[in-house]
Amino acid sequence: MKTTVHNIDSWDWLLSKMAKNVKLMLLSGVAVVSLGGCGLLPGKTFENSVNQPGTVDSKTSNSESAIALSPISSGDPNFVVGVVKNVGGAVVRIDSARTITSRVPDEFNDPFFRRYFRDSQPRQRVERGSGSGFIISSSGQILTNSHVVDGADKVTVTLKDGRTFDGRVLGEDPVTDVAVIKIDANNLPTVSLGNSDVLQPGEAVIAIGNPLGLNNTVTSGIISATDRSSSDIGASDKRVDYLQTDAAINPGNSGGPLLNARGQVIGMNTAILRNAQGLGFAIPINTVQKISQELITKGRVDHPYLGVQMVSLTPEIKDRINERFGDRITLTTDKGVLLVRIVPNSPAAEAGLRPGDVIQQINNQSVTKPEEVQRILEKSQIGNPLSVQIERNGQITQVTVSPAPLPVQREN
Repeated sequence: MKTTVHNIDSWDWLLSKMAKNVKLMLLSGVAVVSLGGCGLLPGKTFENSVNQPGTVDSKTSNSESAIALSPISSGDPNFVVGVVKNVGGAVVRIDSARTITSRVPDEFNDPFFRRYFRDSQPRQRVERGSGSGFIISSSGQILTNSHVVDGADKVTVTLKDGRTFDGRVLGEDPVTDVAVIKIDANNLPTVSLGNSDVLQPGEAVIAIGNPLGLNNTVTSGIISATDRSSSDIGASDKRVDYLQTDAAINPGNSGGPLLNARGQVIGMNTAILRNAQGLGFAIPINTVQKISQELITKGRVDHPYLGVQMVSLTPEIKDRINERFGDRITLTTDKGVLLVRIVPNSPAAEAGLRPGDVIQQINNQSVTKPEEVQRILEKSQIGNPLSVQIERNGQITQVTVSPAPLPVQREN
């Protein structure tokens, strides 16, 4: 069901102007149709919600059963070989399948039509997909992408040594695209987790996964950039600041590890841009670990939610709005975050926020970009009031908004 939003007539020009034609491909492999779509997402669309994971303050700790890391010399031209030997056994292939039942049109349910169209009965087909994952506990907990296992009737995990196990999904979070699955096994090799908060562009990285069905494939490159927002890369339905890498990743790499030169996992490979080379994206491991811990503990993740669509205000947008809507809205500032739409019955609506309001500060932190609002919100607590300073028709106003849990909608 589509969400109805309060808006100002003809503001679609603003959304279409701000949207860029960026296409994102999720990296689960395709058999019949890849589970989770393995599809293309429209770039830079704007959200009904404004929550986005920030960085994790606490550093990740290594599991006791993690594979021992050999010191890697930065001058060793074959350091990748050492990483693969240490970590490769903890990287798995994940195959998933779900049964899709085609709905029969209502008109064919009439007895008259059933007499002549017996083939109109509901039909079923199986969608299959494959991806990658990595083992984080010797007792069989594995991390992967949500889109690899979303809606799966059956999940099969294949280890590097050829053993296969049935997998059980402990929890998944489509908002960050993280999932945890469990297999019944013991004494498994595990990865060691690094700290993605301290990464810098130019650092060497290694990707291990199963692209296009080619198991245990290794590629290497560097961190090209950090803190790529979901809107930057066209993943408009996600709440992640991504790592960008030029290490070659392809469909089937989804959920596999991105490793540093010491063999520590610093990201989860997730997506590539269509028609681009050397542009891959990974979820930072600090975000993955935070989300996975909640999934293991309670089987779900509740993200703070306000219920707005927003864009960065610019002088051009200010002039255009004053020209078109000057009888209803007067913008006197050209900096801040402009609210374009408000979801009915959302926290923002209940707090009295309106389209045309310009957010200047949240909890005394100045904001000029939607991503900044999202990061502040994600670090907030559901139900804890936020003090929002807005400019409305030239007047500065303080509004108190209490975030609610994000209502996640799934596609059938």
